[in-house]
Amino acid sequence: MPARRLQKVALARRGQNGRMASVEIVTIGTEILLGHLIDTNASFIARSLADRGVDVYAKHSVGDNADRLAAMLAGVLDRCDGAITTGGLGPTVDDLTKDAVARAVGVSLALHEPSLEALTAMLAKYGRPVGENNRRQAILPVGAYVLDNPHGTAPGFVAIRADGKFVACMPGVPREMKPMMEEKLVPWLGARFGLRGGIFTTTIRTVGIGESELDRRVEDLFRTLENPKIAMLAHAGRVDVKVMTKAASAAEAGERSEPVVAEVRARIGQGIYGGDGETLEGAIVAALAARGATVSTAESITGGGIADALVGIPGASAVFPGGVVAYANAAKTAFLDVPVDTLARHGAVSEETVRAMAEGVRMRFGTTYGIATSGIAGPSGGSETKPVGLVWFGLASETGETIVKSVTFPGTRADVRQRAITTALAMLWNYEKDTLT
Repeated sequence: MPARRLQKVALARRGQNGRMASVEIVTIGTEILLGHLIDTNASFIARSLADRGVDVYAKHSVGDNADRLAAMLAGVLDRCDGAITTGGLGPTVDDLTKDAVARAVGVSLALHEPSLEALTAMLAKYGRPVGENNRRQAILPVGAYVLDNPHGTAPGFVAIRADGKFVACMPGVPREMKPMMEEKLVPWLGARFGLRGGIFTTTIRTVGIGESELDRRVEDLFRTLENPKIAMLAHAGRVDVKVMTKAASAAEAGERSEPVVAEVRARIGQGIYGGDGETLEGAIVAALAARGATVSTAESITGGGIADALVGIPGASAVFPGGVVAYANAAKTAFLDVPVDTLARHGAVSEETVRAMAEGVRMRFGTTYGIATSGIAGPSGGSETKPVGLVWFGLASETGETIVKSVTFPGTRADVRQRAITTALAMLWNYEKDTLT
């Protein structure tokens, strides 16, 4: 379907669910801002909101500074319906969230007696008295909607500005925040904004096509479509194309996204190996099993990573009898029958050696295919003719054909090795797919 037609379909249906609620996420804490803690809360909140059809405009992190937080929240409320925060609700002196929130929404703070009673009861279970610092946790913005916290001492709350915009605050401890989000805040948002449906995503997984080339193929759709909307997520050697649709139900989302998904798949063509929940190694195992084919692995630079990927798939034993990790030259000779003369003349990282490795492992295990890798992961060990990042790949087939290629990857040692694993799997997948067709 042409891009212009797709755009008309999207615009004609846009707005059937009414205006979507919009928020920005603010995680609070100097330890997060400085990178001492990894912020997992924001990703959890964003996923929960997207599943309910709430637009997340942005995510921020702010240190334990009331003035900066108040300014941040004021800016958020200028842009969207509300802010959702985590952190800064504890009993210590650097927990300043409530002060900043009260200033941002223009209300004062006061003791919330029911929260104090709940806190007192919880501490009593552990034989602990209520100290002044705990009592501060029950001081909340006046008029706030309280989010009970049975998993900790700090209640959450939603403070509402005179114009109806809000700041929702939850503890930063994930085991307290997650149930509060799902059991308390999401129902409040649903009731306030009449939320129904959500954002439904269809994923098209590709391998062997660069992100820039994929972008070229779908660039006009990316620019013109709003609902569904297209996004790309690059991994090491793979790219996922996501078609994201706002709709009241999965059925409605499927109907709306179907022509877009079909158009994207047609434009990508070769290189698609699966969809939602599928992996490249899973697609390989399924394809090999479908025709009774098998593969064995001969790995140097990847150190067993290809074998590990395959055996992570249930049923892999039917297609993968085994492999060899041959890092040293002596191991390549002893277990893969790589001639000593080949190693002496061409080196371990060479077309000739990787060819012998692939053919040797296929013969050893009697498999349909043998896949082999040898390279220089770095950070040292490279030369002018064989730089760091150079990897040779070999794929031997029972037909007698052996394909050999090389790629020089950028990045760290871990990056090079991971890209090599993905490239080897892609090489096997593409060859097997061509055999089937």
